[in-house]
Order: sequence, then C-alpha cells, then structure tokens
Amino acid sequence: MSSTPPATTTPISLTAPQYRAYQPSSHPSTPSASASARASASPSPSPPTPPLDPSNLPTGTKSLSGISLRAFLLGTTLGLTATLTLHLLLTTTTPLWRLPFFLASLSLFHFLEYYTTATYNPRFADTTAFLLTSNGWAYNVAHGSAILECLLTNILAPAGATYHYHQHPGLSRIFAFETLDTFHEYRLEINLPICLGLALMLLGQTIRSVAMAQAGSSFNHTVQVARRDDHRLITHGVYRVLRHPSYFGFFWWGIGTQLVLGNVACLVAYALVLWRFFRLRVRREENYLCAFFGDQYREYRKRSWVGIPFV
Repeated sequence: MSSTPPATTTPISLTAPQYRAYQPSSHPSTPSASASARASASPSPSPPTPPLDPSNLPTGTKSLSGISLRAFLLGTTLGLTATLTLHLLLTTTTPLWRLPFFLASLSLFHFLEYYTTATYNPRFADTTAFLLTSNGWAYNVAHGSAILECLLTNILAPAGATYHYHQHPGLSRIFAFETLDTFHEYRLEINLPICLGLALMLLGQTIRSVAMAQAGSSFNHTVQVARRDDHRLITHGVYRVLRHPSYFGFFWWGIGTQLVLGNVACLVAYALVLWRFFRLRVRREENYLCAFFGDQYREYRKRSWVGIPFV
C-alpha cells in the first residue's frame, strides 16, 4: 500500500506587493554618454587672473593707497576747518575765522582738481592730479605766508567794531545792519573786500572746474609739447569766451583768497607772482597750440579772451 506524501502548501503573503520607483542608472550604457557625463561632472577651469597694474602699487603713479590717503586727509581737513569756521563766525567776534576758511578752501580746491580729472580725464588721474606737491616749494611758501600775515595782522592790530550791530557779532565781519540813532532806522553795512573776495573765489573755482570738465581728455596740468591723437581744440562752453579758463579761474581764485584773509602784502605778492607765471605760461603754451592747430588756433585766439589783465 503506497502512501501518498502530503501535499506541501506555499504560504500566501497577505501583504501588498512593494514596488520601487524607477531610477535611471547612474552609469550610462554607451561610451559617448559616459564621456560627456564625466566632462559635465568635472569643474570648468576658472578664468586667468588679470595682471596687476604696477602703477596701482604703493610706489606707483596711480597708487590706490596714495590716492585714498590724500582724499581722506583732504576730506578730514575740509570737514574740521569748515566746522571751525562756522563756530567762530556764530559764537565769537574774532576775525580769525578767515584762517580755517582759507584752509577749507584749499582742501576743496585740491580735492576738486583730482575729482574732476578722474571723472573727465581718467587717463591722467594719478597722485599728482591733486596738485599738492607738483607746484613746487614756492606754492607752499605763498600759502604759508598768507596764513602768517593774516594771523599776525589780527593779533597785533585787531579790527574793532565801530557800530552797534543788529547782526551776530561774528557775521558782522562780513555784513551787518548799522543802528542809526535817528528814528531807529537801520542801514546795511557790507565788508566790501570780504564779499568781493568770496565772489572771486566762487567764480574762479567754478570756471576752473567747469573748464576741466568741458575739455575732457584735452585738458592736462602740464603744458603739452607734442600733440596726442585725442587732443582737440575746445571752443565751446566757457572756451567760447576764455581760451585759458583754468588759468583765469586760478588767478582770480587766488586774488579772492587774499581779499577774504584781509592781507595787503600777500595780495600784492599774489597778484604779481600769478600774473608773471601765467603770462609766461600762456605765451609758451600758445606757441605749441599754434604748431598743433595752425590757423584754426590763430583765428580762435583773435575772438577769445584770456581774462587776466595784460596777458
């Protein structure tokens, strides 16, 4: 009697089948795809670092550290001296407000020389564009003498107030109202030298800065002995009337500073020295301009004006 082995039963899972989402293989099947994948995975080479301009180094003519240091010192001097000027004018009766005002004007002048050059003629925007040292020792001696004369004049012979003013006593050094005893009337009193000096300083600084901007790349702080490719004869704007407006501006700006300071000796000295300097410089520069532009400049010279007496 044969026995039939018992049938084996396969256990049935009652859980739902698990499916895994399809994910593409990370290894391409073709050699070309594999090569492209490796190429895309590798980092792209960085562009080469541009070479550093040697002129921007601390010893270069366009030293970034030198430019920033000069700008910082000029800005600090301008802020401190302008604040001191207002303080002396508004809270004291001393005429010595003129000294910090002069230093503030000098700081602004030298800053604008570089700023205007850097904006409109950046090729020549180097450390010498501030004109702090390029004018030579005589330039510094002249300004030092002006400060010394103003200081000694106001210490040894201070100007006393003549009238009773209804304006602040410090501001009365510039303008004020005189009290008239009859009918309690008032009369405006103006310090003519100071007001004239302020007007000349404003006019001179404005004309010089505008002239530098309008000339653009054709302006230079030194007389050019060879014509550059971008050198053009400028005859528009302020150049329509003045053929050397930057010289005109500095001459009258310098005269104005001495009127504001109340200097007599330095006023005469400034006028003579500046007149002689610009007379020789204009004569030399116009010889080169005639060589550069020929009859075009000669015709322009006939219809324009220097603006400095007898130059």
